[in-house]
Amino acid sequence: MSARIPDPVPADAAPADPMHWIDELEAVPSAVTIGKFDGVHIGHQRIIEQLRAIAEPQGLATTVVTFDRNPLEVVRPDVAPLPLVSLDHKLELLAAAGADRVIVIPFTKAAAAQPADEFATRVLFDGLGARVLLVGDDFRFGFRGAGTPELLRELAEPRDVRVESIDDICFTDGRRVSSTWIREALDLGRIREANEMLGRRHLLRGDVVRGFQRGRALGFPTANLGAPVEGFIPADGVYAGVAHVDAGTFAAAVSIGDNPTFDGVQAKTVEAYLLDVDLDLYDRPIALELVDFVRPMHRFEGLDQLIAQMHRDVEVTRETIAPLLAAEA
Repeated sequence: MSARIPDPVPADAAPADPMHWIDELEAVPSAVTIGKFDGVHIGHQRIIEQLRAIAEPQGLATTVVTFDRNPLEVVRPDVAPLPLVSLDHKLELLAAAGADRVIVIPFTKAAAAQPADEFATRVLFDGLGARVLLVGDDFRFGFRGAGTPELLRELAEPRDVRVESIDDICFTDGRRVSSTWIREALDLGRIREANEMLGRRHLLRGDVVRGFQRGRALGFPTANLGAPVEGFIPADGVYAGVAHVDAGTFAAAVSIGDNPTFDGVQAKTVEAYLLDVDLDLYDRPIALELVDFVRPMHRFEGLDQLIAQMHRDVEVTRETIAPLLAAEA
């Protein structure tokens, strides 16, 4: 994958040329799609498969254009959702899905003000060398979303550029798979539903930091993820998961929430108890794949009740994860 990843640009930046970096791109014959691609879920993966199927017979580069942030963070920050994945993770996922090139556009207020026809010409046609464009029927681009697929076809026709439509991916109830639906599922702790739409296990990543050491005192030493945590943090509760650290891959009981049995704990924590291993993970990276919801958070009357429940959580996690690790070994 070749990627253009510009340095972060403040949302209120107003460079003389909001697309100044586009001149650095090599315009090669390409099949192009553009979007937020938050989560790179099964719908997004199907888009890239469809794009590759168009590109390869014609010798075109499969090219994905995305943004360094959700455009709503600039134009409507009051309603902008939290991202499902970080930008770095999104680039990894797009490459794994089959993109030859991933182009990241810094979305600033100046970029948001660019007219639709200028964006199409400078970015898609001249900047990238698009020969085929694959877009959804609800695709909008340019200032105030004035650009539509119909306008794109009008602009593309004189250049002999073809505009193709994306096929929606729906579940059995007819609802289209979307990043919004995945966030809803995660907010409710429905991790299996979210994973089915993602086409993989939902991932949280971060560096391990020192916590209150309460887990170790109770016989369950946990790895606490420091802020910021990469990935959308789901509903409070205990999850069965898989932990990836530099020492290997292990089953993990993952606790997310405010630990209501104890006072003075910050509003939202992510911590993982790695089963059958005792490692010093401080200041080291950890990735947690969430597999299933075990139970919601609730306050225990005493430590004996809490410890007994933690033992049950570990056994549920072991029963859930052990077959997965054995199958993947």
